[in-house]
Parts: sequence; structure tokens; C-alpha cells
Amino acid sequence: MIGVVAAIVAFGAAGVWAERRHGQRAVALTGRMFDVLLYGLLPFITFFAVARLELTAGIGIGLLVAYAELAVVGGLAYVASRRLLGLDDASTGAVVVTVVLANTGFLGLPLNAVLLGSDDVPEAITWDLSVSLPMLFVVGFGIGAALGTKAGESGSERARSFVMRNPPLLALVAALVVPDAAAPEVLSDAAKLAAIALLPVGFFALGVHLCQEAEDGSLRLPPPVTPPVALAVGLRILVAPALFAAGAALASIPDGVVIPDAYYLQAAMPCGINALVVAHVYGLDLRIVAGAVAWATALVVGGALAVAALA
Repeated sequence: MIGVVAAIVAFGAAGVWAERRHGQRAVALTGRMFDVLLYGLLPFITFFAVARLELTAGIGIGLLVAYAELAVVGGLAYVASRRLLGLDDASTGAVVVTVVLANTGFLGLPLNAVLLGSDDVPEAITWDLSVSLPMLFVVGFGIGAALGTKAGESGSERARSFVMRNPPLLALVAALVVPDAAAPEVLSDAAKLAAIALLPVGFFALGVHLCQEAEDGSLRLPPPVTPPVALAVGLRILVAPALFAAGAALASIPDGVVIPDAYYLQAAMPCGINALVVAHVYGLDLRIVAGAVAWATALVVGGALAVAALA
């Protein structure tokens, strides 16, 4: 846990330093890094990690509850952004994406290991691969294509943008239909290790964009809590886990149905770093995404450290 927190702080600080020293060149660098992830690393990770995934009926019920919870909280984010805050398309998309995409991988997995124990990590991985990956490549990229400023004007242009700028989705579909033999275990293990590269890239980019958005050219800590950021953070770390807990309670009424403890923790994870990728590719409001990711991560990590200290 301490190592994860140290990595978050170190790479975030590196991004701040790079933006303050190199300005737009650092911003351009993060764009190129996201392109490498999108067209190279993410398809590899997705295919070889998902192809060997095994699901059981009991675990599947909890995953269905997860999807239902995300559908509801995502709908709330859209309605509140439009009707309460009056946001435009790019800002609305930023709020919705940060609400439905959670950091269940780099933060969720180590938190499960620290707070619940290593025996609960497989269930946490199942959530990450079965819920978070499809939410990113189907829902997250779909929201970006529908509401982003870089996705085109007409419906056909946006649909084409969704497919052509989403190589990981093609890898996900392929992983679901191919036999296990197409994904050797050694490459599956390599894909999971390769996922570690997402943490430094993501938090480096977060530091760059937080520093860039400061009005006076210097970093403001904490980042400003604008109404869209507050809405995204509240829905992500308060409403989402509450909805999952309510749904899990209903699903657990039949005898023999046990929702894994890891699922409750995964449902409470903060806004995912991958929301920055979606915002970059499709032109959503990066200021909202960066602020929401920073605040939600700080609140969840701070709470986890307090729980771990008291345990």
C-alpha cells in the first residue's frame, strides 16, 4: 500500500515538474504517451488478460449488480450535469466518464490485498477484467465519441471515430471468442505485468494537466473543487458504492448467493486514470477529469490509509 501511494505521488510530481519546466512540450508528450497506450499496450493487455478469464455463476451475479449500479450512477451523472449544472457536451461527457470508470486495477487490487487479504484478490481481478475493461472500451469510449469535440460532427462520423480510435475494443471482442489456447499463459502473465506501465503514465499525465490548468501558471494544491468536479467525486465514491451495496443486499436474499467482499471495495474505487485517455482521444474537458481523478484518489487513499492504520 505504501508503495502504491509513493508511486502515485512520485509520478504525479514528475508530471508537475515536467509541465512547469517544459510547458506545452510536456503536454504534447502526454498525448503521445496516450497514443502508445491506446494503439499498442492496451490492446495487448486486454487480449491476453481477458482470453483466459474464468467466471462462475456466483461471481456473475455480483458482476450483474455492478453493471446495474454503473448504469444508474452514470445516468444520474448525465442528468445532473445537464439539468442542474447546464454543462455542454464536452463537460457532461467528462463528468459521466469519471463516474463510470473506476480505478479498480492499480488502486483496487493493492487495496484489496492490504485491507481484505490476498485470498480476495482473485475476485478483485475478476471485477477489473469483467467490469472495468468493458466499461472503458465500450461505455467510456462510447461517451467520448458521442460527446467529445474531436469525434466528428455527424452520427456516422462519431460512430466511425468510436471504432477506429478504439483498438482495445477489437482486442476485447477477439479475446471473448478465441479459445484459451490462443492466449498462452506466459503471455497472459506478461499482459498483467505490462499493466503496471499504466500507473506511471496515468499519474504523470495527471500531474501535467493539473499544473497546466492552474490559472496563474503555478500549481494549485488541492485542485479547485468546481461543481462538476464535486458532482463527479460525490457520485463516484459515495453514491456508486451505496447503490452497489443496496443491489448486493437484494441479490443475496436467495440462499447460497454470496457477493464477494472484494466487490464492495471495488465499487468504492475512485475515478479511473483511464478517463484521461478517453478525454484526450475524444476531446472531453480535461480540467474536470483531472480534478475529479485527483480529488477522488486522494480521498479514497486517505481513507484506506486510516483504515489500515486502525486494523
